[in-house]
Amino acid sequence: MYVSDIWHPCSQMKDYDDFKPINIKSCKGSYLYCNNGDKIIDAISSWWCKSLGHNHDEVTAALIAQVNQFEHVILANTVNEKILQLSNKLISLTPHLNHVLYASDGSCAIEMALKMSLHSRKIKGENNKTQFISLANGYHGETCGALSISDVGIYKSAYQAMLFQCHHIEDMPYVTDINDPLWHDCSEHWNVIVKKLQPHAQKVTAIVVEPILQAAGGMRFYSKDFLYRLASWAKQNNIHLIADEIMTGFGRLGKNFAYEFADITPDFVCIAKGLTAGYLPMSAMLTTSDMYQLFYDDYEKGNNFLHSHTHSGNVLAASVALKVLSILEQQKLYQRAINIGDYMAKKMHAIAENTGKIQSIRQIGAVVAADLVTDDSQKRYGHKIYKTAVTLGALLRPLGNTIYWIPPLNITFETLDELADITEKALLLNVVKRAII
Repeated sequence: MYVSDIWHPCSQMKDYDDFKPINIKSCKGSYLYCNNGDKIIDAISSWWCKSLGHNHDEVTAALIAQVNQFEHVILANTVNEKILQLSNKLISLTPHLNHVLYASDGSCAIEMALKMSLHSRKIKGENNKTQFISLANGYHGETCGALSISDVGIYKSAYQAMLFQCHHIEDMPYVTDINDPLWHDCSEHWNVIVKKLQPHAQKVTAIVVEPILQAAGGMRFYSKDFLYRLASWAKQNNIHLIADEIMTGFGRLGKNFAYEFADITPDFVCIAKGLTAGYLPMSAMLTTSDMYQLFYDDYEKGNNFLHSHTHSGNVLAASVALKVLSILEQQKLYQRAINIGDYMAKKMHAIAENTGKIQSIRQIGAVVAADLVTDDSQKRYGHKIYKTAVTLGALLRPLGNTIYWIPPLNITFETLDELADITEKALLLNVVKRAII
């Protein structure tokens, strides 16, 4: 097997002609250790999931202990202590959502919520409610339903023929941090938005949002006031609210879930990534007792939600998730997310001042992002900086020309200093702004 035989995810394979895959030998904490002896900081938590870093001793021990008992049994008509404990724990974090259905990845958690919302309308005879609303610039995954409600063309446009229509909310009130005036009051934006929403109210079954942070859409934060107003409007118009917490759940922004900033109660919450701290694939969809009771009926009546996944509720993943949630609480890592986030923001602002090559710095919790200063946004300057940063010792995979840090929540401040130095050097070693002739 040659390296070139592997089709890497979310990649143009020709890029690997001169930027060979990093050959990983081992990982520990915030670092990847390579076969050639290099040590690289995992600045993006391996696609935002390694909240406790790599090879965490307690999590690894929990996994091994479960392997020695059993590794997987079909969850249809079986149960075990670990999945019971995990389900109870998740429900305790979302008291208004007290039923949980498991899958393997975030996209499929979204699919379950979309299908359940639509199916519920059929049961209730609300046959006019068949449409969806989501946010412009949002991203929810790669399966067909999740991609249909997404609005990042680079992932979606080629597959439009197999997707369904979704209405997207434009004119979003984006903020730089929680001190931005729009964070608390976005009434001017909302007055424009609600006029565009109203014509769709009677036809929509659900609104889907990434609460507060649009990650794949360029690490953009938006107003908590907007989220509150949107949730209130949805409730007034008998529209379900689906909160996509796949990236933001479990402390990334300093709270259990990002929707808590707006003090709202979604009808569905979808989780993945941080649930197992990236150890094993596991996702879940949480919903209400009202929704559960709607499907609770004699089988012959056909009101059965028959969505299934082979590894639904996998016991290895459940054992890991229980340990992860315990560590997050015991070590107060939600508060630490706020602390390291403030520190990262100061570092990013210093880099901007020292280099003049980044702008639009934004941060909430343990996420900080900035856009490269360039008059040619179509050029892949971010990719050039990514390649340079890897040679200097940091996995700094950009989103277009947006660079960002989303490190493990237990990263040390010394490692953050190291990451900042590498980022600054990578910027200084690359010409970003095109010469004006």
